[in-house]
Parts: sequence; C-alpha cells; structure tokens
Amino acid sequence: MAALICGSLAFDTITTFPGKFSQQILPEQVHILNVSFLVPTLRREFGGCAGNIAYTLRQLGGDPVVLAAVGSDGHEYVERLKAWGASTDHVLVKNDTYTAQAIIITDTDNNQITAFHPGAMQSAHLKPVPLDAGVKIGIIAPDGRDAMIQHAQQLADAKIPFIFDPGQGLPMFDGDDLKRFVSQATWVAVNDYEAKMLCDRTGQSLESLSRSHLKGVIVTLGAEGCELWQQGVRTHVPGVKAAAVIDPTGCGDAFRGALLYGLERGWPLERCVAMGNKIGAQKIACAGPQNHKLDAATLIAG
Repeated sequence: MAALICGSLAFDTITTFPGKFSQQILPEQVHILNVSFLVPTLRREFGGCAGNIAYTLRQLGGDPVVLAAVGSDGHEYVERLKAWGASTDHVLVKNDTYTAQAIIITDTDNNQITAFHPGAMQSAHLKPVPLDAGVKIGIIAPDGRDAMIQHAQQLADAKIPFIFDPGQGLPMFDGDDLKRFVSQATWVAVNDYEAKMLCDRTGQSLESLSRSHLKGVIVTLGAEGCELWQQGVRTHVPGVKAAAVIDPTGCGDAFRGALLYGLERGWPLERCVAMGNKIGAQKIACAGPQNHKLDAATLIAG
C-alpha cells in the first residue's frame, strides 16, 4: 500500500557557534546590526519534511511515494531516495533554481538563527497528486503555499484520507485557510506550539476540532510524548526516554513516518503514536534527520 508524502525536500547546512548570540548582538544597536559568527563546525544533511518522513516510513517497510520539487542541485537527493526504494516518479526537477535550503547557526544556549531559501519548493504545486500510483493514504507536510493548498484539495477530491501536518508552514495560512484544510483532512498532527496557533486562528479548541469528522488530532509534546484527541476525549501517550539527546532535527518527521505506517495498516491511533514516540526517541539520539537506524521488526512487534 503506497503512502503519498507531499512536502519539502531540502538541504540543511548546520553550524555551531561556540559562544552566545546575546554576547554578540547589542539590543540597543539592532537598528545598525552588522555581525559575523565564526562557526568552526559545519555539516550538510539531507532534510526537508517529505524526505525525512519517507526515510522513516521506508525503514519500517512502508512504500513512500514522494511528491516534491528539487532544483538543479537536487539530483543527488533524488538518487538517494531511489536507493531506499522510495518512488521518485513525482519529484519535479527545476533546473533554473536551487533545492530548498536551510542554513542554521546554533549557539551554546541552543538558540538558533536560521535562513531558509525555498527555491524549487515554490514550484511543487506544478506536480499534481498522482491518481494512478496506488496511493491509499497521504500527508500534507510543510511545502510551498500553493502546493499545500492544491495537493490537499486534490487528495480530498480523490477521497484519499490524509494527515494535515502544517508544521512551520502554519503561519502562512489564515483562519479560513486552516478551516478548509481541517475540513478536507482525516487526521491533524501538530506540536504543542502549532496546536495553540491552530486553535487561535480557527477559533476552535482541540476538543471541538476532535468532535468533528476528524478521526484524531495528535499533539506532540517532545520528551513528554503526545496528546491524542478523539471525539472530545484526550489521551496522553507517554514519551520514551532517549538513550542520548544529540539532535532534535527531524524528530517530528520521524514520528509522522511511524504514524503513516500504522495508519496504512489500520492500527488503532494510540498504537500508531506510541510507536512514533519510540522512533522519535531513537532519532534524537542521532545527529541529522536521516541517519537513525531502526530495528523495524522489534518496533512493530512492540
């Protein structure tokens, strides 16, 4: 059973500043800000929500179909996806731009400054939802604004159930936009900050959202696990203690890969998110969003 993953493919350039931003940025001088940070460590990772979700789903034995866009520098990423066995038939290559890129500087207090270049992601809407790929479930993850709107509508029109996962793309949408997404989706997945923004903009509570047609509203809480709302009832699914806390980048996407895997197979939602919590704990113990290794048989049996 194929799962359609609509979202970004991106490169993450991750650097560390061995000091504190607060010691370099003078609040009274921000109107003439001109600073430079020496970053002695740098690594480049494959990232983007669609790639990260597909990575975990494939490791579990799922069949991800990626719907996304890359630029002229994205051929290596496409080959990487193929090497996992993920379908790349619906990845658009835009040779007149770059693949989306995030440049991240982290200081010793774990504060971050990020510059994000959307690049080819802004053209992801040019690839429609494939109706001939055997897709039975989907996810709308952060992507270009037009792509998120159009792909959600196309999935709804095709009556393909999907998770609405707005992530960092949520601020792009007003209350009416978000209400439309929710009305089209089968499940909603957000973190606790996004949940508050979603409720503020739609004028609804998590309880009322869950009393609609939705089969579940999932709110991730980091190390605390997640809240699961179904028909007005809140269930707390405890987190799993990580062996080490190395890098939180991509933990939410790893969780969503597990969520998709379980939903594909008709598992109860609580079982799906419990496995997501386990995989999130494994991912945070590993640097980068696509480097964790999973023992699928053990995870699924558990």
